[in-house]
Amino acid sequence: MTRKEIFLNALQRKKNPRPAIGNPVSIACTELMDKVGAPFPEAHLNADKMAALAIAGYTIIGFDNVMPLFSVVHESAALGLTINWGQKNIMPSANGVLCKEPEEIDNSDTFLESPYARTPLDAIRLIKKELHDAACITGKVFGPWTLAYHLFGIEDFLICTCIDANKTRKILNKLKVITIKYAKEQLAAGADCITVADHVTRDLCSPEAYRDFVFPVHKEIAKEINCPLILHICGYTLDRIQFINQTGLSCFHYDSKNNDLQIRILANNIALAGGTNNPQLLLSGSENDIIKDIEQKIKTGIDIIGPECAVPLDAPLKNLCVFGNYFKTIPKF
Repeated sequence: MTRKEIFLNALQRKKNPRPAIGNPVSIACTELMDKVGAPFPEAHLNADKMAALAIAGYTIIGFDNVMPLFSVVHESAALGLTINWGQKNIMPSANGVLCKEPEEIDNSDTFLESPYARTPLDAIRLIKKELHDAACITGKVFGPWTLAYHLFGIEDFLICTCIDANKTRKILNKLKVITIKYAKEQLAAGADCITVADHVTRDLCSPEAYRDFVFPVHKEIAKEINCPLILHICGYTLDRIQFINQTGLSCFHYDSKNNDLQIRILANNIALAGGTNNPQLLLSGSENDIIKDIEQKIKTGIDIIGPECAVPLDAPLKNLCVFGNYFKTIPKF
């Protein structure tokens, strides 16, 4: 069985020889960038560098998947937002706002013509040519709630959710079109599955706001995109997992702020990925610490084992490689 098959089986909770290992968001750390000669910001803007860094998740770290979009801003940049593309040890960030009203959102195909949208598509094609079906190629798009932060500004958008529900729904309904279109383009380029990252974290989106605004949109996204979908949300999500469980999405990539056993019990309809703490374990922990966490997750029935979120840029590469090394030596399940 190939690693691609193991990862896709895990997303659909099918029988597997072992749990899958991987990360549906960024695996980039500066040590890995140095090893393959693909540093930021070039790895955001050059398809060859982007593909090389992503493939290293498979060839060097030993993950079952590769994921080439390391930032949160490609769609926003393609839509016309000003971006600071950062440095080798600094992630990109969006500057300013683009819209005040939902009518200003251009969700036509125009954004797909931007080099910021095309570069990841070209990288996916390069990865497919290099790896064929050896590893699962995971695309990544951002959900409409997150795109609204970028285009309207976090503060203005959150105020809008409190005072104008109709306007909020109009914004989300226009932006979901961008999420769906970009996901379909990545699938056409060669992606096998797609991460939908939407930062509906507890400090910015209450469980009621998730239920009323985001849950219906996530269900529509799940219907429209014809592949296994991984929802990524940072932070505490046990207060909304009952809704996530009913979205029709294949898998939930969860944060270590949630108890493994509790989330496994509540997420009985979907696969679970991640949950390994970034700052305490991947950044500062020992190999034994990480192995204990892996074994706990195997025991709990986590389907895809790996980091809870984007890997810290200064994380030691040897700590990331613990996952691949561990699963080279364990007996078949």
